[in-house]
Amino acid sequence: MAHPLKTYHDALDFLYARTTGKWKLGLERVQALLRALGDPQESLRALHVAGTNGKGSVCATLDAVMHARGLRVARYTSPHLVDFPERFLIGGTPVTSARIVDWVTRWTPEVERLGATFFEATTAMAFQFFREDGVDIAVIETGLGGRLDATNVLRPLVAGVTNIQIDHVEYLGATREEIAFEKAGIFKPGIPAIVGEPELGIRGLLVAHAAAHGATPIHAVFGESTIEDIAVSAEGTRFTLRRDDVVRRIRTPLVGRHQAHNAAVALAMLDALPDDLRPDAAVVEHGLTDVRLPGRFQRVGKHVFDVAHNPDGSRVLARTLAETKMPRPVAAVFSVLSDKDWAAMMAALAPHVDLFILTNSPTAPASRAWNVTDVMAHARANGWSAEVVRDFDRALTRAAAEGETVLITGSFHTVGDAMTRLGVSPTA
Repeated sequence: MAHPLKTYHDALDFLYARTTGKWKLGLERVQALLRALGDPQESLRALHVAGTNGKGSVCATLDAVMHARGLRVARYTSPHLVDFPERFLIGGTPVTSARIVDWVTRWTPEVERLGATFFEATTAMAFQFFREDGVDIAVIETGLGGRLDATNVLRPLVAGVTNIQIDHVEYLGATREEIAFEKAGIFKPGIPAIVGEPELGIRGLLVAHAAAHGATPIHAVFGESTIEDIAVSAEGTRFTLRRDDVVRRIRTPLVGRHQAHNAAVALAMLDALPDDLRPDAAVVEHGLTDVRLPGRFQRVGKHVFDVAHNPDGSRVLARTLAETKMPRPVAAVFSVLSDKDWAAMMAALAPHVDLFILTNSPTAPASRAWNVTDVMAHARANGWSAEVVRDFDRALTRAAAEGETVLITGSFHTVGDAMTRLGVSPTA
């Protein structure tokens, strides 16, 4: 680099500069970078999670329960909402900005020499931080796909795939079958594989892929278990989980019918751990009370923050709005990246939203900003109440004036930008 890094923002600028251009999948660059770091991933005991939706919920649940087990737990997830260190939690606390500056300063020449991407660099960073801190177990979320994702250098204790939906078709394929092949790439010989997909055909395909990879044992959550008596409220989700002759009544603070499914996947992954790490029922129950996940139907006053960013996520959000009976009118601050199916997302939300406030998130990449004029025309054509408020701060003010409930959704950028402006901390 022409100038040495001096500040945290310099370090972030360097990393973000590596997000430009087409996403480069493959393991060669991250493997080379990790070799330079001494292969920190080889000493990590990890839980590895892939899937289209629900990864964050599963990771948060794994983290909370293993913490209740008395372990020092690290969690690597993406993207962040407000500030970059949220991606690296150790004992529930983000790493310091000083550590990020030190890492980027030390390893910039190697990152540049290898042409490592943003996500490859941050993955290597995470693995080194976690080894340096001597964590007992690391919960690792894939970034994109699985087979060629930078995190897939791990040999985890357990690997789980939550579900398969259509997303990132330019990288993962245009069908659920093609996407399932990519996600199943995290399954490895001799490692327990947990399949969380509820739909029979795709579930069977994931099981077949796991077997082809030599994973063992293989557990299909919704082939071996049943979820009954789901009760959703604004305070959380309760359900009955039946597996073999064991019946458990489970409560998670995460809100929504889908959170019963996510919790079941997490519990199956925990049950597959080695004997010295597997938590008992009392620890699981205690750990579940402490699950926290910002931006997933997170309520702060009359604001609801939800990072739903594809049609399936919006359908889940719509159902949760209905089940929790949030006060009407609902005004939605809605901003979606242009490469997402925003029309299908709006269609899912429209019956539960009284006014869409269409805007652009300040941190959304300009190359992916949607055209609010086109979105407004689409809303009018469908008879949905909508307004264009291009200034994000004014959009928040307008929604607060119009709604008894203010829904903020459409992307991680939308939610994170709103949290920043409203003074909501994702890690508080």
